[in-house]
Order: sequence, then C-alpha cells, then structure tokens
Amino acid sequence: MKYAVTLIAAALLTACGGPKQDVSKSSEQMTPTMQISYPDTRRGEVVDSYFGTEVADPYRWLEDDRSPETEAWVKTQNELTFSYLSQISYRDQIRDMLQQSWNFERIGAPFTEGDYQYFYKNDGLQNQFVLYRQKPGAEVEVFLDPNTFSADGTTSLASISFSRDGSLAAYAISEGGSDWRKIFVINAETGEQIGDVLVDIKFSGINWLGNDGFFYSSYDKPVGSELSAMTDQHKLYYHKLGTEQADDKVVFGAAEAERHRYVGATVTEDNRYLLVSASVSTSGNKLFIKDLSKADSEFVIILADTSSDTYLLDSDADKLFFVTNRNAPNRKVVLANAAKPQPEHWQDLIPETEHVLRASKGAGYLFANYIVDAVAKVQQYDYQGQRVRDISLPGVGSAGGFSGKKEATELYFSFANYTTPSSIYQFNPLTGEATLYNQPQTRFDPANYISEQVFYSSADGTRIPMIISYRRDLQKDGTNPTILYGYGGFNVSLTPSFSVSNAVWMDMGGIYAVANIRGGGEYGRAWHDAGIQLNKQNVFDDFIAAAEYLIAQNYTSSNKLALRGGSNGGLLVAAVAVQRPELFQVAIPAVGVLDMLRYHTFTAGAGWAHDYGTAEQSKEMFEYLLGYSPVHNVREGVNHPATMVTTADHDDRVVPAHSFKFAAELQAKDGGKNPQLIRIDVNAGHGAGMPVSMIIDQAADVFAFSLFNMGVTQLPK
Repeated sequence: MKYAVTLIAAALLTACGGPKQDVSKSSEQMTPTMQISYPDTRRGEVVDSYFGTEVADPYRWLEDDRSPETEAWVKTQNELTFSYLSQISYRDQIRDMLQQSWNFERIGAPFTEGDYQYFYKNDGLQNQFVLYRQKPGAEVEVFLDPNTFSADGTTSLASISFSRDGSLAAYAISEGGSDWRKIFVINAETGEQIGDVLVDIKFSGINWLGNDGFFYSSYDKPVGSELSAMTDQHKLYYHKLGTEQADDKVVFGAAEAERHRYVGATVTEDNRYLLVSASVSTSGNKLFIKDLSKADSEFVIILADTSSDTYLLDSDADKLFFVTNRNAPNRKVVLANAAKPQPEHWQDLIPETEHVLRASKGAGYLFANYIVDAVAKVQQYDYQGQRVRDISLPGVGSAGGFSGKKEATELYFSFANYTTPSSIYQFNPLTGEATLYNQPQTRFDPANYISEQVFYSSADGTRIPMIISYRRDLQKDGTNPTILYGYGGFNVSLTPSFSVSNAVWMDMGGIYAVANIRGGGEYGRAWHDAGIQLNKQNVFDDFIAAAEYLIAQNYTSSNKLALRGGSNGGLLVAAVAVQRPELFQVAIPAVGVLDMLRYHTFTAGAGWAHDYGTAEQSKEMFEYLLGYSPVHNVREGVNHPATMVTTADHDDRVVPAHSFKFAAELQAKDGGKNPQLIRIDVNAGHGAGMPVSMIIDQAADVFAFSLFNMGVTQLPK
C-alpha cells in the first residue's frame, strides 16, 4: 500500500539556521506536523452480542497473529512509522546520547551457591547481563553468557536455580521475549549439560528436591498459536534427573478439583515439605502442604479459598513462617506449625502496621521492608519477632535485597531513586553497619537534579502522591516537556528507581513525573481494591488529576505533556487519552490491554479478571467495561493527542492484537492532524529480557516522537 509523508514545519525551521533553543523553552514554536496517508485497514463484519447489546468488532481479523494478512499489515504499519521517525532531525542524536549514557559497568549484588560467589555484570552496552562466579582467592570466570544464546541478543536468561549444595543448576531461557521457556540442567562445576532440554514451560519457578530433581509448572501446549491461544489449566510437575520430560509426573493440577490458572511450588530448605500455591487470578491464592518424608502422603489444605495472598517466607523444622494479607490488608508475618498449619493456629510474629510490608530473610534474621508514601523503610527482626534495629538507608528511595542463606555472615542490598543510579551495599547483620560495595560510574550527577514528592487531590478528594524529577536549573514556567508515567493496577507499587533513559530525558530539560495512583499497592489492599472492576475509573481520574496538577503548578502545559505507561499502564494511557484528549499533546501506550471485552480470551488473560472483571460477568460489568475500553471509545472526528502505540510481535502476555485494533481505530476515526502510529518490535515480547540495543532504539523513538510533537526543533547543547 502506498502512503505519503511530507515534512512541513520541522525542515523549514531547522533549515533557517535560527538560534538553538533549550527543549524546555520552546512554547512559542509552532508544532511541526507531517502529512500522513495511513494504510487501508480492512473492516470486517464481526458483531458480538452481550446481554442483548450488539458490539461491532471490525478488526477481529487482526487477532490472528499467524495470518499473512496480519503480517502484511504489521509490515506496512512499521514502514509508515519508521519513515515518520526517520524524518525527525534529532532522532539519531538522542540515540547517541542514550548509547553514551548507557555505556557504564553495572554490577548486581553477589550471592553464594556452593563454593562460589556469583554476580551479574554488564560491561555497558551488552544486550544481556553476564553471570560470573569466583571462588575465594581465585580468578573471576564467566558462568553463563546469555549474549551467546542468540546472534541478535533476543534470547535471554529468564531465571536460574541451584540445588542446595550448589553442584547443580537449572536455568530457563526466553526466546524473542516470549513467556514460554526452555529449561537446561547443568553440572555447575563443569558446565556439562545433564539430560535433554525441557520445553513448553510457562509461568514457572524451578524448585529443587535435593539433587534428584525439581518441580516446575506449565500448561498443556495450546492448540493453534502459542502466542495468543488461551492457557487455562496450570499443572505442577516433578522432573527427575536422567529421565525424559514425557515421563515427568503431575504432582498437582491434573484433577478437575485442582484446576487453577496459576500453580507454583516451594520446597522447604530441609526438603521436608512441599507447599503448593494455587490461584484463579493474579490476586489471592489457596495453599497446600505435603510431607515429602512420608511416602504416599496427601496434600493438606492450609487455605481453601482465594480471598487472601499468602506465601512461605522461611521454615525451621516444623515451623513455617508465612507472609500474608489474610485479615491484614498491609500484610504481616505469622508463625505456623506444619502439624496444624491452618489460619486459626497462626501466631503473629511481625504484626500488621499502617504501612505495606515486603519481607525477606537471610543470615538468621527477618527483614521488614515497608512502603511509606512509596519510599522504603527497613527494619530487622529475629525469629522470635523481636525488632533488632531500624536500618539506616543512604537516602530517600527504594531498597531491595536483604536476603540470603541462613548461614550467611553478610548480606547485600541495593538502593536507588529517580536521580540516583542503583548502588550495592554490604550489610553486617550483627552490627547493622552498611558499607558501599559498588557504585556505578555514570555520566549522570545526582547533585544536578531534584526529585520531590507532592500530594494532590483526585476527583473524589482522595490524596494521591506523585514524585516529580527534573534538572535543578529548570524553571517552572509551564513550557517544560514532561512525561507523566503511571500504572495503577494489580497491587503493583511504583517505588523510586533509576532509569538511564529517564535520566537522558531530564538531561535534555524534561520533567519525569510518576503518579502513585489507586489500583497499585502503595497503601495496601484497600488502595488496590479502590482501582479494580467497578472502581477502575478512579485510576483514570487519579491520572487525569496528576496531569492537571502539573499544569496548574506551572511545571508544564497541555501542549508539552506526554503520557506513558505499559501493560496495565498502557490501558491507563489509552483510556485517559480518549477520555480527555485535549489535556495532553502526546500519548505512548505500550503493550496495553486495550480491548476490555475480549482480553480474557487470550493466553492467560482470564487471570486478570480480579482487577478488570469480564464482559460475561454481568450486564453491569459489561456496560462498565464498554464505557472505558479504549478500542471501543475512539470517537469519530476527535483531535486525539499525537499517539505512538508500541507493542511487539512475540508478546504472549498482552497479545499485540490489542494494540493493532486500537491503532486501526485511531487511524480510521481521528479528526485532527496529530499522527496516530503504531511501532511494532519484531522478535520481542512484553518487555522482560529485551536486549539493550532494542531498549535504546525504542527510547530514542519515544523521546524523538514526543519532543517533535511538542514543537521542539532542536535539542539543547
């Protein structure tokens, strides 16, 4: 199909050789435009009926990810998008800035397995982190280099699990970003592969039982496309080393009474007990325990319902330490006995507080990492529930780690915020002293930037926190290019973290704001529940109010404001963009859940029903979903923000059909001059394991698209 792209304002303005301007001082510039002729997208005749209401689905054919017609559509859309992006004069300059800023050594916290200390490291621009190891007094050696897994860097190391003595390792790889995994088993000392590769594994841990084998989870291989076909019955298997995968025994999930969408396992450190978690959605789980020391023992029910989330933190003989939100919305740690593990026998060890708890264990201690207004506060406890100390952190931000084996004498934790690159600290659990272990040497100087937390009111008066980061010399004059980021779902907490790409954005004079809206987990279960199902509009209202606050406080203006979010955050961006198109200049919905009437029919989408509800659930739920579903609410003739939908052809978490259909609707109905484009990564998935080169390319395109449509013609010196 033919299309034409004509550069109008940008070429004229830059050709005039006028003075270079700071990105943050471009409000008087006219917004450059390109005239675009979109490819024709065939409209089908599919109509569905929900509770007597007929709903057209003209782009249903784009759900077939294996059809030649869909493949041709993807190719044509990418040609249009990349032709548009190629004409933005400073796109390559941004990419160069990102590459230079990304090119620094990054090291993860070390961990011990057997006689070795292991750690991940990236020299700078390597597509994947390399796993190294070292014996005391010996040379560092490469243990696994995922950069050798594929020529283009798109095959990643998804996870690795060592046997208790460290002599064996099983690691999972993801190819092209897919959630489907392959597992390799190796002799950790020699690197020699043991047995055949296990295949068709999805949403699984790897839990060793001694050195004999391990438990893993998967679904039956789907009929049709494994990238979009529904996966519904998760099963727990046991693989005995030296046997064929076809002979692996189903331990849980085969019977209809054991049918769940997500099943996971944990083996206690002494190999005595197997605990199985079973869920029908992403929130809430049943819990079972099996005594592995007794032949033919049956599973004993710990929790028979999915009204709470509970997982094993640690064990000591018959003592079981659980983290739970059962009757404790902000979570607590409880002690149970394996002989009577049900809730009525639990004892509170670390009681619930007003703040949300995340717990870890190591060196014979428990650690309570609290989220206080989206930032970390960490306390150390002994196994009797006595508080040992408050741990002093390097600043205001996020801390992670504080985990390791019982016998460890030192632990490690990471610390970061929006203006401080992640550094690793060594922690002495006996004295509480923390010393800097590794601090990356970057081009980014935190002293030149500000990260401030503000609180604003949403439509119903709810107080919402937001962290706003920017260059210290920035003037709050309403002209600053701003990215507003959000998620708002699935109990996910957005705590401060450092991003190279966001640092480059701020370095170019931009503002980066993160709103901690409802639907997340920042304030516990009630905060999550306030943004699910029939409360979902609260999430959108919170995000809209964040944008209005940024404008009212003169950080930015509507014509300098971009929205960004991914997955559930992609839904957030798209829904808000169609509800309030005049409030924003740019929208970047990434890998979004955008067809709310059909999301649950793809892959594991039905597991998201706790947050969204489904169109079949009730007439009320159907009408509510139809009322905000982005695919169904693009209005004819409306001037939508400049939109670049981003997705990937191997995304089997949120299938790309969501993005395809939304982009097709925008291109067919938009009544303005802003571009409505879709950027589709090839041989990539939902985001995890994406190679650095692809991350840089995507960030450069997002920033170039955003700035260009904000009227920026030149980058600051």
